[in-house]
Amino acid sequence: MSRKKMKLAYITNDSKRKTTYKKRTKGLVKKVRELTTLCGIEACAIIHSPDFDSQPEVWPSHVGAQWLLSEFKKLPQSIRNNKMVNQESFLEQSIAKATQQLRKLCEENRQKELKKVMFESLSGKGIIQSLNAMNLNEVGLLVNQNLKDIDNRVRVLTKASRS
Repeated sequence: MSRKKMKLAYITNDSKRKTTYKKRTKGLVKKVRELTTLCGIEACAIIHSPDFDSQPEVWPSHVGAQWLLSEFKKLPQSIRNNKMVNQESFLEQSIAKATQQLRKLCEENRQKELKKVMFESLSGKGIIQSLNAMNLNEVGLLVNQNLKDIDNRVRVLTKASRS
């Protein structure tokens, strides 16, 4: 049975907020423990809430977290920053990737449209009169490329039939 969707907003009721904090903290620590076990990696969790406990909750222990952080700090700056991403750079990377994908899809769409126009023109439909000079030029280039491809294919087939 699935849970109902929860609205993400500050919980004003103190007792509910404390209960939710404790449950979520326990769940988060469980996930970090599972991650270290399943993937065989070193990880720690430091959860601090100014509203509740004065001491932050640390998993696996204060010593373990300090050791892991010191190991991380020993790494050269280039390796340390290699895979680190802040929110801004993550969004920039996502936008760049989506923009590149959009350009690629637009180009594929453009090629399909030109091919459709070419085949409709060859079948006798009068769509070619409605094109501007740039589109006519691109259709002409596409027709020439298709003619070259057909000529090459004919040459290959005639050579294959002679052998």
